[in-house]
Amino acid sequence: MVTKVDRLVDIVLYTVLALFALSTLFPLYFVFIMSVTPYTEVLRNGGFIVWPSSVTLDAYKQIFASRRIPDALQITVFVTVVGTFLNLLVTTLLAYPLSKKTTPWRNGILLAIIFTLLFNGGLIPTYLVVRGLGLYNTVWALIVPGMVSTFNFLIMKTYFEGIPQEVEEAARVDGCGELATLFRIVLPLSAPIMATIGLFYGIGHWNEYFKGIMYVTEKSLAPIQVVLRNMIQTPSVSQELSLNATNLSQLPPETIKMATVTVAILPIILVYPFLQKFFIKGVMIGAIKG
Repeated sequence: MVTKVDRLVDIVLYTVLALFALSTLFPLYFVFIMSVTPYTEVLRNGGFIVWPSSVTLDAYKQIFASRRIPDALQITVFVTVVGTFLNLLVTTLLAYPLSKKTTPWRNGILLAIIFTLLFNGGLIPTYLVVRGLGLYNTVWALIVPGMVSTFNFLIMKTYFEGIPQEVEEAARVDGCGELATLFRIVLPLSAPIMATIGLFYGIGHWNEYFKGIMYVTEKSLAPIQVVLRNMIQTPSVSQELSLNATNLSQLPPETIKMATVTVAILPIILVYPFLQKFFIKGVMIGAIKG
């Protein structure tokens, strides 16, 4: 039976959650509103607008008039799609055999992998390795370093350990080898964890800017986050977008930056709702089973 105290507690909890959601969503909303509000209205309201009286898309027209943003988006999409696919492939091929207790040298390999959670090679040695492999100033410098995340590997390994052995034994009785069992039986049963790890890797690639700063100097290879970082740090947005300054005379730099931020975060916001149910289920199963 629901008492008045229970109802009061529910009201308080839902109020707190609503306020928390509002505090999370409002910055995104504010960035978008600032990107579509005419500058005269921004000045008239002291730089703070919740609901504009008129809307303009001039900022978006300007950033897409330059090839800088479209090229950066193409690089980011390529790195995210190809990088996530390779991340999942390599992580799966590493986690699946190490989820079996009969794998030779399993404990030693696991110890070496987990060791990287505490220590790594360092920034300068990693930079030298990237240059030595010929990856410097190539799009692969944004993908190959850090191909496998130890954290994601452990989640996937734990999930594989929770798959009943009888399922794999039945596949082997039917004549499937190890790879056939993995790709035909195990992976179809692992859609939640694959979506979860894929989301982790994908968001990481999309938001990555450090590798773009360290390993890429060609402007044509810069991902969208590097372009956005440069726009925030430089006083001249027109120089970063390679546009004539007169084209931006009616638009303040902040409006251009807000529009670029919106373009940078919109794809992730659109994709996440479709993967949310897999994300929650995959994390819970991968963290509990084993």
